[in-house]
Amino acid sequence: MTRKRRTDAEDNHRHILGVARAAFAADGLELPVREIARRAGMGVATVYRHFPSRQDLISAVLAEHVARCGAEMRAALADPDARRALRGTIRRFSERQTRDRAINEALLGSHSAGAAFADERRAHAEAFALLVRRAREAGALRDDVSVTDARVALLAITSFRALPAERASSAIERLTDLLLRGVLNEEAA
Repeated sequence: MTRKRRTDAEDNHRHILGVARAAFAADGLELPVREIARRAGMGVATVYRHFPSRQDLISAVLAEHVARCGAEMRAALADPDARRALRGTIRRFSERQTRDRAINEALLGSHSAGAAFADERRAHAEAFALLVRRAREAGALRDDVSVTDARVALLAITSFRALPAERASSAIERLTDLLLRGVLNEEAA
């Protein structure tokens, strides 16, 4: 029986985290725990048993998001094709701007919980710079594109988060295509 309860508790923990991630991404980090519990089909007490405070739940969602981004960045760095690695990284970044709007806003400074991940964000930025340099060495970048230029492209993508969600998705996708054509050389585009 004890083993079964532990498995159920782990499943509940994962379920709450998944529901919270989707809810926070779509509706913002100010969403009440009561609403997370309702969407998870659980009682509020169950959510609080797994996450003693709303802040704990927010931190867990952000930590999972940052860890996923870190794993994607490590995979991109391990990819021997520098062009594919940079393009894939920019595309995934773009997709997250639509899918994980409020989570990204929190990590970029609009929520106090995001401050705890400054070191990880810095590491991701350094890894991105390395991807850009590798793409340059491989001949995938236009000659006049710098790491700073590539970062400006990412900033341009993030600026479209301010649009209503239904417009942001197609606008971000279109902008990403334009930016990739602008930073990658003819052969890479």
